Amino acid sequence: MDTENDSMNRDIGAEAFEKVDKIPEQDEEVTTTSFSDAWLKNVDPRGQKSKIEKKDEAKVENESSAGVYTLLDLIYWRDVKKTGVVFGSMLFVLLSLSCFSVLSVLAYLSLAVLTVTLSFRIYKNVLQAVQKSGEGHPFKHFLEMNIDLPEDKARDAVVDILKHLNCTFRELRRLFLVEDLVDSIKFGLLLWVLTYVGSWFNGMTLIILAVVAIFTLPKVYETYKVQIDNYVDLARTQKDNVWKQVQEKVPFLKKKEKKQ
Repeated sequence: MDTENDSMNRDIGAEAFEKVDKIPEQDEEVTTTSFSDAWLKNVDPRGQKSKIEKKDEAKVENESSAGVYTLLDLIYWRDVKKTGVVFGSMLFVLLSLSCFSVLSVLAYLSLAVLTVTLSFRIYKNVLQAVQKSGEGHPFKHFLEMNIDLPEDKARDAVVDILKHLNCTFRELRRLFLVEDLVDSIKFGLLLWVLTYVGSWFNGMTLIILAVVAIFTLPKVYETYKVQIDNYVDLARTQKDNVWKQVQEKVPFLKKKEKKQ
């Protein structure tokens, strides 16, 4: 009997020991599961997507700002050779358009480019045949270059153009329908001056003068900024004084203050 009681006590102790051992394992599983659930709850996939979108937007802004800086570098003659090539090419094309028709200029320029590329291709083929080399197509790099216009940039450009057009149309409607008397009179004086300008120059001449001004005036202003600012301030002061005298003699030219 004592032996049987001892064996029963050992069995009961073993079962109790196994139960005690199993409890911490269950607790560990519950703790691990709850921690993983809490960690997954803190992860927001929309937040990850927004970060990616922010990176893309920052990349687009950097590219656009880089394009603006490149244009400013050309206008301010940071690289004399590059600006000289661009300015000379634009001036040559515009002068050609002023002397010949658009179709003739396009045909002659295309023929000149084709003559150069065809001659270079024939020269490289003969050179490869003589030297027995396999360099491949001389324009392979340019043929494999991606020249497709990105849709997102084209869409953004169209949106910007539409915004400017809408703003211009609204301003013209305001001026032609005389919403403000003073602004409409100023606009009429500007149109009157433009009639004389149009009699002196044609459209192509004005475009050539505009291109020359874009590539010269900013650099001149950057070089003589202090002197030009002094003269501009003096001229602005004189203009304001004259305009005040005109408003005193002609009261209806004064702008009406808008009621808040």
